[in-house]
Amino acid sequence: MIQQATEPTDFTAMREAMVASQLRTNAVDDPRVVTAMLRVPREAYLPENVAPLAYRDTAVPLGRNRAANLPMATGRLLTAAEIAPTDSVLLIGAASGYTAAVLAELAANVTAVESDPELAAAARAALTGTHVTLVEGPLEAGAPGGAPYDVLVVDGAVEHLPEALVAQVKPGGSVATGLIDRGVTRLAAGRRTEGGFGLRDFADVDCVALPGFAKPKSFQF
Repeated sequence: MIQQATEPTDFTAMREAMVASQLRTNAVDDPRVVTAMLRVPREAYLPENVAPLAYRDTAVPLGRNRAANLPMATGRLLTAAEIAPTDSVLLIGAASGYTAAVLAELAANVTAVESDPELAAAARAALTGTHVTLVEGPLEAGAPGGAPYDVLVVDGAVEHLPEALVAQVKPGGSVATGLIDRGVTRLAAGRRTEGGFGLRDFADVDCVALPGFAKPKSFQF
């Protein structure tokens, strides 16, 4: 029996479908974010064995207890961050580089932090030729060497946002992050001011958890 050749995956059509069905229908309404996510080939930033899952409305496993965030969650975070073309952005949770590549379409400078050595190496290779600086180190430490930043994006959910990380954002700068609250993940955004910092929840959305952000346990007698 003659075997038929496997048809190549039409990633362009899948990407267009993702934008139409996952982003536009879920309040990802910043035209610059939509255009960037339509332009950047997500499959190029994933391991080959999971590249066909690039545009599904689910987290994509990357191994090593990590996963690429859902496209809709990333899109909503980038929309909430209100990124200007002149901004300097700090990205926490670079994973294998996709969100950093999208940010490179939106901002003047991008510093992406990744704690896992293998993911950092993959991201660094995939981001060659972009104006993204990849920093390998603890996610919760950020990249103080490049501070202050105009925008902080945490591409995943955390139990709490350390003050040392928020301090790397300029007064007036924006922050967008996923949060974990009693097992529920939601998205939140806020701005740092001279007087303090706060976050406002804006959507209950599935979002991948990031390591290193366990909430400190309060002292009990």
